[in-house]
This record gives sequence, C-alpha cells and structure tokens, in this order.
Amino acid sequence: MPFTPHGKHLIAGEWIASGETFESAPANGLAHRFSVGTVELVDRAVRAAEAAFETYAHSSRQDRAVFLETIADEIEARGAEITEIGTQESGLPAARLEGERGRTAGQLRLFAAHIRKGDYLDRRYGAALPERQPLPRPELVMVQRPIGPVAVFGASNFPLAFSTAGGDTAAALAAGCPVVVRGHSAHPGTGEIVAEAIKAAVEKCGMPTGVFSLIQGGDNSVGQALVQHPLIKAVGFTGSLAGGRALFDLCAARPEPIPFFGELGSVNPMFLMPQAAEARGPEIGRGWAGSLTMGAGQFCTNPGIAVVIDGKEADAFVAAAAEALAQVEAQVMLTDGIAGAFCDGRERIAQSGAVRPVTVGIAEGRAAAPALFETSAAEFGENPLLHQEVFGPLGLVVRATSADEVMDIARGLEGQLTVTLHMDDGDTEAAQALLPVLERKAGRLLVNGFPTGVEVADAMVHGGPYPASTNFGATSVGTLSIRRFLRPVCYQNMPAALLPEDARG
Repeated sequence: MPFTPHGKHLIAGEWIASGETFESAPANGLAHRFSVGTVELVDRAVRAAEAAFETYAHSSRQDRAVFLETIADEIEARGAEITEIGTQESGLPAARLEGERGRTAGQLRLFAAHIRKGDYLDRRYGAALPERQPLPRPELVMVQRPIGPVAVFGASNFPLAFSTAGGDTAAALAAGCPVVVRGHSAHPGTGEIVAEAIKAAVEKCGMPTGVFSLIQGGDNSVGQALVQHPLIKAVGFTGSLAGGRALFDLCAARPEPIPFFGELGSVNPMFLMPQAAEARGPEIGRGWAGSLTMGAGQFCTNPGIAVVIDGKEADAFVAAAAEALAQVEAQVMLTDGIAGAFCDGRERIAQSGAVRPVTVGIAEGRAAAPALFETSAAEFGENPLLHQEVFGPLGLVVRATSADEVMDIARGLEGQLTVTLHMDDGDTEAAQALLPVLERKAGRLLVNGFPTGVEVADAMVHGGPYPASTNFGATSVGTLSIRRFLRPVCYQNMPAALLPEDARG
C-alpha cells in the first residue's frame, strides 16, 4: 500500500498533532496535510532535549555508535517508502533518492566507526610536576565534551542527506548532543518517515526519548524561537544566504550568543588554465554542462562560473558547453518557490546589461531549463550581481584578456565552498601563482574535476569563508563535522573517579 503520512510532530518519543495544518505541495502525486509547528512545541522539544542531555552526554562512545548504526538500519528498512514519497515531494528521480539514502546511512555508519576510535576527542595530558621551580605544575587532562542540545534546519535540496537524519543531526548525535530538527516544508512526508526510523532506534537502544524531536512546518516565529531558546547551544543550517544570515544574526543577538553553522551557498568558480583549454577545452565544456545541470543545478557545489582567457580556445569551450546544454531538457525543480527564484535570478542576470546570452532554454511552471551567459572580466569586476548565486542550471563564462586579469578575478572572489582548476602539466607555474589566492577563498580546491558530489570522508571540507558558510573553521560534511558540537574542557588535579570516561587512561 502507498505510504500515507499521519502529519504529526515527533516530540520526545510522542507523535503530537497541533491544531493548525498545512498542505504539502508535491511535484507529483497526492498532497497531504501536516501539523504546523508552534513556539510551544519548540519549548517542549528543547526542554526534553536538555533533560536527555544529562544522560546522553555521558553515554559511552560504543553505545552512541550502536545508536547511529541502528538509525541507519531503520532508515534502510523503510527504503521503499522513503523513495516513494521522496520522489513525489521533491520531483527527484528514484535513483537519486536511493543514492542519497545510501549516503545518509553510510554517513551514520562512518561516524559510528569514527567515534569508536576516539581520535576526535583530541585528548591531551600534562603530567603533574610537583618539584618544578619556582612553582609546581598540577596534573592537566583535556578532552572534547558535548555542548548541549542542537537545533538543525532541514535543507530543501537534500531531503535525506542534509535533513532529518542528515549530516548535522548525525554529527550532533555522534558528539553526544540531543537534536531538535525543524523539518523543511518541501518534504514533510520524507521527514516523517525518517523520524519514525530514529524513534525506532531510540527505543531499540534504550536512549532517552528527548534525544531527538522533529517539528514540522510553521512560520518564521518557529525557527526564531528555536535558535533563541536559551537551552539550545548551537545551530546547523543549510539554505539560502538571506535565511541563514537572518538566523545567524538572531544567534549572535541572544543574551548568550551561540555558534551558527550555516552553509549558505556558493558559485563555485572554475578556472581554465591556458594549456588545458587548448588541449581539451571542448571536453571540459561538455563536462561542465553535465555538472551544471545535474539535479537541475540544485546542488550547493554547482559550478556556476567558468573563467577562461579569451580567444579561439575559449570559443571552443563555450560552443561545446552550449551544444551540450541545448540537449538537456527542462527539469522539475524542488519547489515552486525555488523554480520562481531561479527564473527571477536568470532574468536579473539577463537584464543586467553586463552579459551576452549564449543559450537560454524555455520552461514553464516548476521546471527549469539551462541558461548560459558570458561576460568580460571588466564587466564581472564591476557588477556584484554577477557574483551572486542563482540556484539552478545557470552558467556564466567570464572571458579574461590576460593572466593578470585572471588573477584579479581570483582576488575579487567572495568566499566559496569550492574552486576548481582545469590544468595540464604546462599550466603548473600559472596554477602555482593562483593557488595562494584561491586557498583563501574556498574550503575545497579541485584539479581536473567537477565539484558536484561531496565525498563523505575524514578529509572532506564542505564549508568556506563567508558567504559560503558562517564559520570558516568548520565543515558540514565528513568526520571533522562532529567537532562543531564539542568544546574543550580541562580537568585539573581531577581524581580518576570524577573524570569522564573519555578522559580516562
């Protein structure tokens, strides 16, 4: 039988309906009604999380690892239902949802293996030196400890990997922090099933019920109440620059400011070095078109800008990209709002007076067709609008007249999630000159690849200088993401019986 959501919130182990409801807006299939989040539910969920923290923060790494693995098992046990409603709500193909489900489960298991090893705790020990002159030194033990309840905002473009049981939730739970998720209204049914999986894991593992809650929908007051609740100690967010900056400002304005870990978007520029452009410009152009339109361009690592030195090599690169883009049909976007924002952004670029259209596809309603524009380095430098992300399948080629102009473009970039260099051996010297500039601009630097597709691994960084993210020292993907929800504590002359288990030995 088809899955039918019950439309309730999960608050500390209980499914609760609030009075007001909203209707989902699926890309296909039937709409369903869901309870609307309230400020009162936020308070109830956060207080339950604080109560759970007293137990969960002192649970063993082994117990938390088993908990994460059980969540993964429960998600996979509901795989068919998740794919069914996920494709209906988002319009994403089944293969994409299945791949994202595998990534979500794999991430949970990776974090479980990582915390078992204990390296992330960064344990440090300073032996007592009672005979030291002129003053003795006490014994010092330092270890990372969980910070408290964490608020997580589900992302629109990843119904699984960046939402209810996604990276922020998995990292916080791995660290020992209970989580309150503000579900995204674009995929509430998907969120509900995943919350059921987490609830089942809580029960199987005997975890405190307040360790996880899901609040569906609600207006801005719900999100505001969540980030401003005095018991919330950090926030994880993936979304728009405007929405993320508003929440960041609320976190900073609290009587007790808290860290806001926001991934806010990026244009992810690519630089085509001269030798690579000459040797394989058309090949790079076709690859770029594929990356640019993957998932209707709705990836935060979508490479929206290509910088190339003007000439016949640039002409060949642009022609190949345009030909490939012309063969891509219009694709359904995640929500009506995202589709509308893409169209508005495309028109702002087109009407800026600073670009020339290369190819602009036609689409209607919730669908988006690829668009490609080009501009000069001078125009790009003078028009901040051209530096802004347009979320969707839109590309901009920036033609520079010299290596000096390429360097000027690099220096003028805002913070990015990724920057890519396409280069051959003969480009090494030019790339060496660019690299010290580019590594200050992005969290991940690539050579001869495309940034769409973020590997979940120990060495991954998914973050960067503002406005790519609000904390350049953090990542929202990979095992280092767990450290966001920990803080160092030093224990001085502490008897072993009083030390946390993780600090002993």
